[in-house]
Amino acid sequence: MKQITIIGGGVIGLSSASALLSDGHMVTVIEASSNRDAASWGNAGHIATEQVAPLASMASLRSAWGRRFAAGGALDLPMHGATAWLPFAMRFLGAARGDRFRAGSDALRALLADSLPAWQRAPWAPELVKTDGHFVVWGNAGKAAAGKAAWAAADIGTASIGDASPQDIAHIQAVSRAPIAGAMRFAGTGQVADLGLLADALERDVIRRGGKILRETGTLNVEHGWAHVPGHDADLVLVAAGVGSKPLVERAGHHAPIIAERGYHIRAAADYWPADLPPIVFEDRSMIVTRYANTVQAASFVELARPDAPPDPRKWERLERHVAQLGLAMHPPFRRWMGARPTLPDYLPAIGRSRRASNLLYAFGHQHLGLTLAPITAELVAAMADEGTPIIDLTPFDLERFGGKGGRA
Repeated sequence: MKQITIIGGGVIGLSSASALLSDGHMVTVIEASSNRDAASWGNAGHIATEQVAPLASMASLRSAWGRRFAAGGALDLPMHGATAWLPFAMRFLGAARGDRFRAGSDALRALLADSLPAWQRAPWAPELVKTDGHFVVWGNAGKAAAGKAAWAAADIGTASIGDASPQDIAHIQAVSRAPIAGAMRFAGTGQVADLGLLADALERDVIRRGGKILRETGTLNVEHGWAHVPGHDADLVLVAAGVGSKPLVERAGHHAPIIAERGYHIRAAADYWPADLPPIVFEDRSMIVTRYANTVQAASFVELARPDAPPDPRKWERLERHVAQLGLAMHPPFRRWMGARPTLPDYLPAIGRSRRASNLLYAFGHQHLGLTLAPITAELVAAMADEGTPIIDLTPFDLERFGGKGGRA
């Protein structure tokens, strides 16, 4: 039995706490915010087993100009954030090339293959997981044809696709007045029923198993190759602090070129949205709409910026226009949110044991896949804590792929 301190109380940190407590360890989670304002609690709720190809790809580069925010797309590289995204972009270019992209796909495929089963194994999750897949819809015939062809050629791992049935289309048109030029249904993907209920369930599970959740700021000191959190004696420290992980692991001499990949959503009461309707991706608008317990949410955008930069109201306004133009069954007042996905330039997470501080573990940088990969990441963390062999080779996720700051701390 070990005493383990976790810095970060998002979905990765809390899932890891649950797994570690299940293995008999003593766990303290340190999370400063009680507002649930991290990306963990504002995402699309989609268990995205189909997203095998890393976004660091030549395909992403070729399509970037057409996807920019100024042209109506979801990608924004604001000039005020250039000092953050320019170094990231240079590393992205290297990761997008040939062998590195293929290696990244192989690594993600291994993680994603067990992601939905891991959700179903999690003791706090079964009633919160829906496995009805999701829809991808187009309003333009040309974009529908191109989109269907692209998905048919894509590596989607354990997921499968087919044309949406007439009944599926009728179900979608019950919540959208816009014409549908094409629609596909994905199977083998999933959804979390409600992010607020998920956060409640995780926190209850941690407390029920004897863990502690402390609302304070976690800091990390590293001396002579040993990591410790001031005020908390621990045999192991796990850094799972999302975009806040960078300065923490750098104290151990690691380099973590993480960026805040910011997303936006709007939410409304779900009075007119069926509870059994799976998430709908309106692909030609780069928007996903998800029904939760009592709300319906429209989400979009990839904005590379500093975590503390002010939000861009134009993005909420565009989401509201999309909702109106599609005639969606979600009505004002809308609640607005913006959060930062923690993203590394090769679009692979950092999961591993430090080679610079012997008792330091890390699990962060899951980009768009934090929710999807939380339970399988937790199982991997538990295996490392028990000094066992993880079921997945963690070599591709080692922070040393980015180098470091000299020798060991």
